[in-house]
Amino acid sequence: MERRSGFGIVVILLFTALCGQAQADDSIAIGALVSVTGRPAWVGVQTEAGLLDALQIANEEGGINGKKINYVRQDAGETTDKAVTAFKNMMSTHHPLAVYSESEELTRTIGPDIKDRYKILYSPASMSAEFADEGVNPYIFLAGPTDGDMLAILLKHIARTTPSAKGAFLYSDSAFGKSPIPFARNMCRRLGLTLVGEETVAENTIDFVPQIKRLREKQPDYLIIHGFFLDSVKGIVGQCHVLGFKPAMICTFSAGTRALLRHMGKAAEGLRTISPYMCWWNDDVPMIKKIIAYNKKHYPYVEFRENSYMQGFMTGLIFVECLRRADKAGQLNGEGLVQALKSLKDFDTGGLSAPLTIRNNRFPVARIWQTNVEKEIFEPVSGWIRVELYGALRDLDLPRQ
Repeated sequence: MERRSGFGIVVILLFTALCGQAQADDSIAIGALVSVTGRPAWVGVQTEAGLLDALQIANEEGGINGKKINYVRQDAGETTDKAVTAFKNMMSTHHPLAVYSESEELTRTIGPDIKDRYKILYSPASMSAEFADEGVNPYIFLAGPTDGDMLAILLKHIARTTPSAKGAFLYSDSAFGKSPIPFARNMCRRLGLTLVGEETVAENTIDFVPQIKRLREKQPDYLIIHGFFLDSVKGIVGQCHVLGFKPAMICTFSAGTRALLRHMGKAAEGLRTISPYMCWWNDDVPMIKKIIAYNKKHYPYVEFRENSYMQGFMTGLIFVECLRRADKAGQLNGEGLVQALKSLKDFDTGGLSAPLTIRNNRFPVARIWQTNVEKEIFEPVSGWIRVELYGALRDLDLPRQ
């Protein structure tokens, strides 16, 4: 894991390389509002690092049809008001055509202005379904599936592999944790799965014993853990083992990290997760090869990159491709960017993901991964599983890469 001090130096160097004096006719600004509020600092660091690398690699390969990318980074501050001010300052000063943000609340607040006034391509770190609705937010997209999509994919995998299994949910008492649960309950019913228990707990708690004991009485075969980051999932898995509660455990994307495996050791045996992206150790994948080579050249101290880095990198890939298509069509404006986003069908990401097709402003594809404790990695145990429409059962398994 890289140090924040080292990353600060990298940001300064890349900021200098990407920014220039001001946006000119032969350059295009892409902005980022970075906030660690509500997300662990190391997650935000990794996500932005992926975004930066995707943009810098694009610059080395010709930018946006010859136009250089200027990266504009602003601190979103600790409150939504400060984040809104930072966003407005960025828009008035640098006029970026695409913006990434760490802040879910900022995205919710400025969504109407993005649609009616700014008309820029915008992607949040959040995977909330409310931001993946082209009717409400035509310029906002997710660089992966929604939280609901991911739970649907997990449940489909369970229905196929162990259709008679009994399941349970453990989720945080937060918007992040609770929002996809009603949909997941419905999916259980539609897939014929038996849901025997649910427990919720405060997002930052360290004591899960009461909830685990109640779930243990229900004797589920599997437990889906959602709405938590690394430390909480580490606590849940560890306390389950101490209490002798050993269902098949599945954590969702935000906690499915190599850092978790390194913290948990043998206790992580059999743990599964879900991700729409290939991993750092999948070094036979062309885009992963490119990412590793770039990191080896520019950040020789980096041992590996987490799944959040891959999310940031995918966001950068989509920004660049949409801007290239809109520019080539002579529509480097809001309407052109929306049309470019909708035109992404089976786009080749170099194997970083399944061929990318945007549906209702998100990329609803992922696969299931399982721990290899000895290697400290997750390995795929399913093909790519696609959700065609939010809440629909239609899906498509693609061959493993």
